[in-house]
Amino acid sequence: MMQSERVISVRLAQDAAQIEAAQRLRYDVFVRELGGDGAMVDHDAGLERDRFDPFFDHLLAFDDTAGGKVVGVYRVLRADQAAAAGQFYSEDEYDLSVLRASGRRLLELGRSCLHRDYRGGPVMFHLWQGLANYVQTHDIDVMFGVASFHGIDAQALASPLSLLHHRHLAPPDLRVRARQFQPMDLVAEADLDRRAAMLQVPALIKAYLRLGGFVGEGAFVDHAFNTTGQRSTFCLHFGNLLCVEITKHDIGTQFGQFQRKTLTHSLRTTGDQKCFSINIHNSLPLLM
Repeated sequence: MMQSERVISVRLAQDAAQIEAAQRLRYDVFVRELGGDGAMVDHDAGLERDRFDPFFDHLLAFDDTAGGKVVGVYRVLRADQAAAAGQFYSEDEYDLSVLRASGRRLLELGRSCLHRDYRGGPVMFHLWQGLANYVQTHDIDVMFGVASFHGIDAQALASPLSLLHHRHLAPPDLRVRARQFQPMDLVAEADLDRRAAMLQVPALIKAYLRLGGFVGEGAFVDHAFNTTGQRSTFCLHFGNLLCVEITKHDIGTQFGQFQRKTLTHSLRTTGDQKCFSINIHNSLPLLM
C-alpha cells in the first residue's frame, strides 16, 4: 500500500498497552537501529523505556489501515509534570536555567521516531499537527527537547557541529548550555565547506533549521544511546535543547493557530553519537 493511501490518526496514549506499543517502536529505532541502551531498557520484551515515561504524555500516530498499529511517537512533558518527576528529562545534560527563569510555559519534547516503513511520508506531518493542537490546548509558550547526530566522535562531526555553532547559535535568552561541555566551534567559519557540512546534518535537524531554528551552546555526548542528541531518539549525543516560543494567532493554515515560534532544539550523541542544543525560530505554524 502506498503511504498516500494509508489512514493516519494521532492521539495521546490512553492506556498501558498503547504506551507499551510506543516503547516497542522506540526499541526498534533507538536500540535495534541505533545501538542505544539504558538502565530500564527491556531487551527480552523489546521495550525502550525509562523512569520518566509515567510522567510524560505520549503522542502517537496510528495506521488505521493496519489495525491501528503505532507508527510514530513523540512524548511531551509539561512543567507541572516535570515537577512531579523531579526535573525535566534533559536537565541532567543541560542547564535549563535560562528557560526556567523566563516565566514562559514550557513543554519538553522527546523520543521522536517513526517506523522505518513510514519515513518520508505524511506521518511526521500528522504528529506535528497533533503537537500543535496539544500546545494550543495547554497554552504552551516554549517547547524544548533533544535531537542527535549519530556517533560520539566530535572530530568526525567537526564540520556540521561547527556549521550549527557559527550559523545557528541561539540568542542569549534561549541559549541553553551542555553541562558536560563539548565545544562545537571546532572549525573556523572561514574554513568551512558549508554545503558538505550541511549534507552531514541529519534530516530532522535540517527540518528544524528550515523553520528558522538555532542551536544552544556546546554539545553533550551520550555514550549510553550511541546517538547524538537525544539519549535514544536521534543520533549523536552532543546536547542541544529545543525551545519553541509560540504566539497564538489564527493564520488560517492547515496547521492551525501558530504564527511565530522559537525552538531551541537539543541534540546529543550517545555511544557512537553526539548531542547539541538547537533552538529554532519558526515563522510557520507550530511544528516540532
